[in-house]
Amino acid sequence: MSDESPELSLLGEEPQLTAAEVAERAGLPLGRARRLWRTLGFPEQGDAPAYTEADVEALRLVTDLVGEGIIDFDIALNVARGVGLSMSRLADWEVGELVHHVDEAFVEHGGDEDGTPVDWVLERFGQRFEELLIYAWRRHLAAAVARMESLRAIDADPHTTDLSVGFADIVGFTALSNEVSRDRIGELVEIFEARCGDVIARENGRLIKSMGDAVLYVNDDPLAAFATAEGIINVIGRDPRMPDVRVGLATGGVVLRLGDVFGPPVNLAARLTQVARRNRIIVDHATADLLPADQIESRPLPPRPVRGFGVVEPVAVRRA
Repeated sequence: MSDESPELSLLGEEPQLTAAEVAERAGLPLGRARRLWRTLGFPEQGDAPAYTEADVEALRLVTDLVGEGIIDFDIALNVARGVGLSMSRLADWEVGELVHHVDEAFVEHGGDEDGTPVDWVLERFGQRFEELLIYAWRRHLAAAVARMESLRAIDADPHTTDLSVGFADIVGFTALSNEVSRDRIGELVEIFEARCGDVIARENGRLIKSMGDAVLYVNDDPLAAFATAEGIINVIGRDPRMPDVRVGLATGGVVLRLGDVFGPPVNLAARLTQVARRNRIIVDHATADLLPADQIESRPLPPRPVRGFGVVEPVAVRRA
């Protein structure tokens, strides 16, 4: 077992280069190198020797892409921002999940007394997880390219399209988090995210983001978006061990940027959950008009003010 620190084990070498040296070797102006570093989500280290040859290679990749005219620097920053945000959350998630099992697994598998549980896990888990990460990225990239090509086939803007947007949130989460233990609230959030993700994938939707007590998803088809909402209620709200949920759906033009979605349907779907009853689905008229009447029963609700949209007449929907 190595006596290296976990950081050294992961980075592969001791940091020996300053930011200026990294920028020079990568062929980037120092200002751009620092900006790219910050965009990836890393704090600057001043003039300290805090960087490695791997950092040089990473920045050189960007230099080559920009130099060859494949992308410009602004696009490079946008891509770097997405990478940084995704990898930061993934790393926190990964470490947070493993930390509860490290000591137990270390002892169970006869860990070396000269090493540490963290060393042991990194040695056995790190490379395999890296391979899984690349595999998942390639599969998601293939799916994203397929979606883009389908939009191009109909001469649609790949950044703007009509989608049904769903927003599901846990009822009374703030009060609930003050009443139960931290372990219990963490468990609830984990189950909520996992079950919602399963339902969304099953209905060919996309989980755009999870916010702990809420998830935002999209579907190409309004009926699939309804089925997703119905499924979330079934696996969360109908489970007596879990809190109730509310789901809002809205349909219309959205902008796709940096893995997120923006536009009135996104905001309206979130607002509609505020007027939904527990374990019920509330939709806007655009969604209600697109749902098949022989399968879905619609009931207009009294008009009410909705922040940012004026007076709105929501529609309650359920299986006919």
